[in-house]
Amino acid sequence: MTDEEDFDLAELPDDELVTQMHDDLYDGLADEIVEGTSILLDRGWAADRVLADALVEGMRIVGIDFRDGILFVPEVLLSANAMKAGMAVLRPLLAETGAEPIGKVVIGTVKGDIHDIGKNLVAMMLEGAGFEVFDIGINCDVDKYLAALEAHRPDILGLSALLTTTMPYMKTVIDTLNQKELRSKYIVLVGGAPLNEEFGQAVGADGYCRDAAIAVEMAKHLVAARRSSSAAAIH
Repeated sequence: MTDEEDFDLAELPDDELVTQMHDDLYDGLADEIVEGTSILLDRGWAADRVLADALVEGMRIVGIDFRDGILFVPEVLLSANAMKAGMAVLRPLLAETGAEPIGKVVIGTVKGDIHDIGKNLVAMMLEGAGFEVFDIGINCDVDKYLAALEAHRPDILGLSALLTTTMPYMKTVIDTLNQKELRSKYIVLVGGAPLNEEFGQAVGADGYCRDAAIAVEMAKHLVAARRSSSAAAIH
C-alpha cells in the first residue's frame, strides 16, 4: 500500500471508513483491516463497537456470499485471516472491558481424521461472528473432547469429519456425553463433506452444518434460543 492510500484511509469519515473495512475484509486485506481498526480506536470507538460494526458485519457479508456460492473457500480463508488480524488488535481491549462473547465453542476433528481446512474455516467464521472459539485440533478422541468441555465450559461442541470411516466416531462422542449425563449441557453441531441432515439426526446432534456460513447462523440461533428458554425458566 502506498503512503497516499494510507493517508486516504485515515481521511475517511467514520461511516465511509467502516464501509471500506467491509470491502477490505471481503478482499482479505489484513494490513488494511489492522490500520482501519487502529484508526477507529484512535477516534474513540469502543473495541466492542469496532468489532460489531466493522468486523462482524463485514464477515456477515462474506458469509452470505460464501453461502450463495459467490465466494469460495480460498477467498473466505483470506477474509477470515484479515478478520483475525483485526481481532488481534481488539482482543486485549475486549478482555479489559469484560465484553462477553455471544457464546463459547469447542471444536475439533474426530479421532482417526486429520483433515482441518473445513474445521479451521468454521472456527474462523464463528470467531468472526463474535464467538470465543477453542479449536482443539485434529484426531481428537473422546477424552480430549471431555477435557476441553471441562476446561472451557462452552455453549457449543463442534465435531468435524471428512472421512466416511471416521463419521461414526461422532456418535461415540455423543453417546459418551449421554452416558456421563453431560449431553444436555451442550449444543452439539456436526459437519463435514460426507455428512448430511439424516446422519446428524441419527447420531443425536442438535444440528448438521453444511458449510461454515450455515454453522454461524445455526450457532447464533441455537445459543439465543437456549438462553431465552433459560431466562424464561428462571422467571
